[in-house]
Amino acid sequence: MFNSRIAIDHDMIHIAVIRMFFKRKIYNKFLAWKAETDGTNALLVEGARRIGKSTVVEEFAKNEYRSYILIEFAKESADVKSYFHLYLNDLDTFYMFLSVNYGVQLYPRESIIIFDEVQLFPKARESIKYLVAEGRYDFIETGSLISIKENVKDIVIPSEERHVKMYPLDFEG
Repeated sequence: MFNSRIAIDHDMIHIAVIRMFFKRKIYNKFLAWKAETDGTNALLVEGARRIGKSTVVEEFAKNEYRSYILIEFAKESADVKSYFHLYLNDLDTFYMFLSVNYGVQLYPRESIIIFDEVQLFPKARESIKYLVAEGRYDFIETGSLISIKENVKDIVIPSEERHVKMYPLDFEG
């Protein structure tokens, strides 16, 4: 018997199914990066705005690491941004402040730090060189294609980045 009080949102089911398919497509690239680099390179995920970069990266962090910190530079506090200016010469203190600020315990080689919309704070992108060299955690950066290339004035572009381009949803089988 049909219960008329139960409403099914077919559009939301359709979106969820598409999102799961899309996630698998880029997710394998993330897995390959993690296995092949073992922390020796950050991953920079570039793509157009609003295509799901942050969502897929956070899902990867949740599934593949013991803990993660997501730093969203579009809405980050001045305090967190100041850590990049004050503590990069003392990474124990840098990581301690991040851990306390986000309420997340970090585990060497088992945690990842995500710099979301990194083009909005070029100092974070420049810091990748030092953070990756130290080797304690993995790093993924996300950014919009045009802004990533424009917001590099006065910073050293890290050679410790592997780039992957993410595209809008497609429907190939």
